[in-house]
Amino acid sequence: MQYKIPLGRLCVLSILSVLLLSCATTNSGWLERYSSNDLANPPPAFNSNYSMRIPDRITTNESVVVVDPRVHVWGAYSANGDLEKAGIASAGSDYCRDLGRRCHTRVGTFRVFSLGGPGCISHIFPIPRGGAPMPYCMYFNTGQALHGVPDYEVGEGNFSHGCVRLRVIDAEWLRYNFVHIGTKVIIQPY
Repeated sequence: MQYKIPLGRLCVLSILSVLLLSCATTNSGWLERYSSNDLANPPPAFNSNYSMRIPDRITTNESVVVVDPRVHVWGAYSANGDLEKAGIASAGSDYCRDLGRRCHTRVGTFRVFSLGGPGCISHIFPIPRGGAPMPYCMYFNTGQALHGVPDYEVGEGNFSHGCVRLRVIDAEWLRYNFVHIGTKVIIQPY
């Protein structure tokens, strides 16, 4: 007797195989970004606990949101430097086809200057009319903001036109529990 695997289960098994193989790879470049103290517990290539990819503490005297485009995470640090919450983040892409150029999120230190709610939208994208949803937007650099997107639009890569994409639930938490006008945002190098 021959056993046949239903097509749906075969697809699920194939996807799981690809995910498991991708989990076995490492993030190149993370090693030089962390001090020797952090090397005792290096961040994994893939882990649902994104706080494992960034330091538990930083030196700061104010609340700060740090975004690391290399390992695709954000972290919210309290004024005493403790990591309060972290999550997955997608920064600006190496190339935006509709713009015909690189569209990286600007690297540096910024301050949040504008806050929006669940109905926040882009006035630029999609080109030419705008209107893309950006729930819980927190603008920090001209047209660049931290904002929510559906989970399938944020992941292990940089996909945006320059904004920092977060899961909607994370953007909502940041917007109402952590970020205010003047909160420091640090975008680390790619």
